[in-house]
Amino acid sequence: QVQLVESGGGSAEVGGSLKLSCAASGLPVSSACVGWFRQAPGKEREAVARMSRSGGITLSGDSVNGRLSISRDNAKNTVYLQMNSLIPEDTGMYYCAATTGWLCPSSGAAFAYWGQGTQVTVS
Repeated sequence: QVQLVESGGGSAEVGGSLKLSCAASGLPVSSACVGWFRQAPGKEREAVARMSRSGGITLSGDSVNGRLSISRDNAKNTVYLQMNSLIPEDTGMYYCAATTGWLCPSSGAAFAYWGQGTQVTVS
C-alpha cells in the first residue's frame, strides 16, 4: 500500500521560508514521478514542481522564478519542496502526489497516489 505523508506546512511571514516534506512508503520515490500541487482558496489545483524517476525537475508557475525548488532524498524516501521569499499568493493546501508511469506530467489526473495535504498560510 502506497502512502504519502506531507509535513512542514504552517504559518509564515512574507519573505520567510518553509520546507515541505513528503515521506513515502510502499513506493520508492526514485522509481516514481513525484509532484507538489497547490490548491489556493477558491482556485483550481495546480502543479508547482515535480521530479521524475531520473531526477529531472520541472517547475511550474511561480516556482520558475527561483523561489521554490524540489529535491529528493532516496535514503529517506522523501521528496521536499523548499519555499523561499514567501508571498501571500503561496497560501494554500499543498499536496504531494506520485505516479509510477513513465511520464511526469503536470496534470493531477495522471497521479494515482496522493497525500492528505499540508496547509501553508503566508501573511
